[in-house]
Amino acid sequence: MLVATLLVSSFIIFSSLYIAPGNPIAALSGGRSLPPSSVKALEDRYHLNDPFFVQYGLWLRNAARGDLGYSITVREDVSTLIASRVGTTAGLVLYASLMILAFGIGLGLLSGLRKGPVDTGVLVVTAISAAIPSFVAAIVLILVFSVKLGWFPSLGSGSGFAGAVYHLTLPAFALAISSLAIVARVTRAAVREEMGREHVQTAVSRGIPRRQLVRRHVLRNAAIPITTISGITIASLIAVAAVVERAFGLNGLGAYLVASSQSKDFAVVQGISLVLVTAFVVVNVLVDVLYAVLDPRVSLGSRDR
Repeated sequence: MLVATLLVSSFIIFSSLYIAPGNPIAALSGGRSLPPSSVKALEDRYHLNDPFFVQYGLWLRNAARGDLGYSITVREDVSTLIASRVGTTAGLVLYASLMILAFGIGLGLLSGLRKGPVDTGVLVVTAISAAIPSFVAAIVLILVFSVKLGWFPSLGSGSGFAGAVYHLTLPAFALAISSLAIVARVTRAAVREEMGREHVQTAVSRGIPRRQLVRRHVLRNAAIPITTISGITIASLIAVAAVVERAFGLNGLGAYLVASSQSKDFAVVQGISLVLVTAFVVVNVLVDVLYAVLDPRVSLGSRDR
């Protein structure tokens, strides 16, 4: 299933750029007028006169070997360009994912187990934060915590582990804020549902400690829906990261994908798109595996509760 999904994704990526408007020779030459001999050399090098499926097969074969082509703007291998930027994007998405899991699930549990002002407060905060787009959150965070208070830097990704954590805190929070709220609300709903089940209420009436019930029954049974929404939101961060990277001046894959699209550097666009789609598919496969670990009754590839 993983291989089939990646094949279909690679075909869509290649096809989209193949049918995109514009002349490939003009893109390769940077818009300059070339003599016929140079045009012929470019056509032979990039197999531009070959049938579509031949071109796709050659590109896919090279991509499987780690050869994603050659950038026409910076004159470097696409694989090298991606490798120099993937760490920034991976660190940003990982940091945001940790925020989502820690604060999202934590707030959801707090709201689900405690009624009254605490529950109302969490619902209000998550309702507001769920409606805030990442680019709006980025602007507000830069204005408040970088410009006004000066607590965090607004540009760059830092150096070393401590420097990276310091520089990526605001971008990660901007990336995570709406997803965090969604995870919190789903967690609250799942916990409330489990707490209302008959066997849990019976155990409560028999005097079994609440903490023991939550640990042994509620959290275990609520793990599947929580894992589902967490996996979906974390996978979606891969696509949304481009907006946050541009806002904070991060040298990541998302920002570079936007810049390459503007400069019509097709090889870079294809390479980054393939890497991002692969990461998205791999995250979803890991979530499927986690389902089977959490509940042996759930078979791999199934997301039924």
